[in-house]
Amino acid sequence: MKRPRIVVVGSLNMDIVVKAARFPAAGETIAGEEIHFVPGGKGANQAVALGRLGAEVTMVGAVGADSFGGTLLASLNASGVSCEHVKKTEKAPTGTASITLTPEENSIVIVAGANAELREEDMDHIEAIIAGADAVLLQLEIPLGTVERAAELAEKHGKLVILNPAPARALPPSLLGRIHYITPNGTELAVLTGVDSAGEGDDSPLEEAVDALLAQGPSCVVTTLGAEGAAWKARGEKLRRQQAHRMQVVDTTGAGDAFNAGLAYGLCEGREVGEAVALAAQTAALAVTKFGAQDGMPTMAEVLNYFGQNAVPSSEHDAG
Repeated sequence: MKRPRIVVVGSLNMDIVVKAARFPAAGETIAGEEIHFVPGGKGANQAVALGRLGAEVTMVGAVGADSFGGTLLASLNASGVSCEHVKKTEKAPTGTASITLTPEENSIVIVAGANAELREEDMDHIEAIIAGADAVLLQLEIPLGTVERAAELAEKHGKLVILNPAPARALPPSLLGRIHYITPNGTELAVLTGVDSAGEGDDSPLEEAVDALLAQGPSCVVTTLGAEGAAWKARGEKLRRQQAHRMQVVDTTGAGDAFNAGLAYGLCEGREVGEAVALAAQTAALAVTKFGAQDGMPTMAEVLNYFGQNAVPSSEHDAG
């Protein structure tokens, strides 16, 4: 079987992670426990995860002409990701995410930096790369016009388009109509549809929200539900669920990115969507067992060794 060939168009950030016992109050200074500089950015995280799973990955993004940019590129290269089409710009520093991590939760402040310099015309320069790929994987930490142009070119060449709509924001019909698979979490699903999908033991609110998003154009919605796993539905089909795997959690930062990578890999291998979602859940489960969004991404060998050769489709079941 040939390796999936996937183009990831998205962000590269340096995550500056400070561990503390609690968040400071307004105007307060407190002592932190640890600080870590961790390669991140949703686009780069997903590219690293795909590379470790075994895909042939091209990263398309932008970094500044600074040490953070060099570190991010080295992390991608170490996972076998092609960085030939990562733009280096003098106009802005490499993007950063400042993360305060407490035992209960975390808070994140993102500065786009060079990510904001990835332009629509840059997509035209990689049209041949898109034309030679199996799929294009997108997120929303770069300018929306750039995302739209990448999707337009992917559609032109008949390529699978997967959108992870994060951070949450409303999206135009012109983009949603080009998306084959969209992967919102609960918050993003609510922003996209105006429907609150939360509900104890009842799939009706969730299915209503999923149907509302399907009506906007995507062919299939795959929504992540945290500890409840994931659910998916293609237009005209039933809502189905994938159970979450119970793991010893160390760091959840890259879980969503690992899920998107596993899904994209499975789909490009030709798996049925349920099997691809199962692989995504397994990839995400292993990712949370290590510290660091990119360092935690598992290889395909690790996924198979942990879950077993026949485990990928085993958790699929109808919802409701």
